[in-house]
Amino acid sequence: MLACLISHRCRCARLTLIMLSAISGTWLHAETKYDEIWSHANIYQNDKNPVVQKLALSGRLQWEAYDFDSDQGDSKDSLWRRFRFGFKSTVFESWIFHSEADLRLNGGDFYNRLTDSYISRSLGENSKIKIGKQSAGFTLDGATSSKSLLSLQRNNLTNNLWFTAEYFTGISVSGTADEGWLYNVGVFSSDGNGEFSHLDAGYFGLVSIGRDISESVGINTAVVRLDLVGNENDPNANTRNFGQVVSLLSKWEDGKWGLWTDLSFGDGYSGQSDLWGFSAMPFFNLSEKVQLVFRYTYMESSNPYGVRFGRYERSNVSGRGDEYNELYAGFNVFFYGHKLKWQTGIKSTRMKDSANDGGEHSGGIGVTSGLRLSW
Repeated sequence: MLACLISHRCRCARLTLIMLSAISGTWLHAETKYDEIWSHANIYQNDKNPVVQKLALSGRLQWEAYDFDSDQGDSKDSLWRRFRFGFKSTVFESWIFHSEADLRLNGGDFYNRLTDSYISRSLGENSKIKIGKQSAGFTLDGATSSKSLLSLQRNNLTNNLWFTAEYFTGISVSGTADEGWLYNVGVFSSDGNGEFSHLDAGYFGLVSIGRDISESVGINTAVVRLDLVGNENDPNANTRNFGQVVSLLSKWEDGKWGLWTDLSFGDGYSGQSDLWGFSAMPFFNLSEKVQLVFRYTYMESSNPYGVRFGRYERSNVSGRGDEYNELYAGFNVFFYGHKLKWQTGIKSTRMKDSANDGGEHSGGIGVTSGLRLSW
């Protein structure tokens, strides 16, 4: 698999440079030009071929810069946040082979690990089965691909409860049913192997049940979903230390406005306190290209030291706390939908630390800006 990735590396780099040049070039407002550029990712397509119908490159390249100041310290830097590259193929009309590698551009070994690497098959028109290494998504932002997030970083409620390793070896079945019902059921090995599981840790199960009620309420999008996770307590698990996670989330959109919400709870073990919180993210589309996003996130743990900081706050404060508040405001510029966009956000965070052991965070203001590219 790695040999296949390397053989296409030059092609991927060439496509990336061409697509990034479109940001400031004459193609900025020409959707057909973006279509033409992205079409180069399709290596082969022939629906009449009985064996291989399609072979395409897949991946994402994400760069960002941040500047975070607080009473406890300051930090700033820029980095390649993610670079993933692979392929996706449709064979025998109903089978899909998908494999991507997570690659490093910030130094160290170029190859890091496998992310998506699975086979899937359609089970009728409205469902599919997936076997192999795959994203185990739950909570609002945990079930949203990094390609489609409305902010550069996932909200910190997801960061605390979701299993941020994301990709686990397992089997899942997902799809839709009558009257707008949605479901996703899976069982996964929780070990931290960078390729496929060695089955040397525990397991966790995921059940998501939701319903699209947009027709009933008369708006474009109205989805309510309940995510349930049962996680085996194992010292070798590459998951957060929660035995159960419950997340009730919703997505509402109509015309230019939208609102995404998440109310979640985690039952901690092995020193991790129980934790609950909620996040609300309203957004407004100024045009097809420009979007304003706001977010409020609150978390509280039953015992001290139960809430962890987000990625960049940890650069300034190493401890944890027990009550977290975050306000976020940002904007997104979509050059080619979510496939090519520029995102910028500013947020204010505060953390209370009743144990007074280094987790307090006050006066925290952070700015993050970056490009998101996917194909």
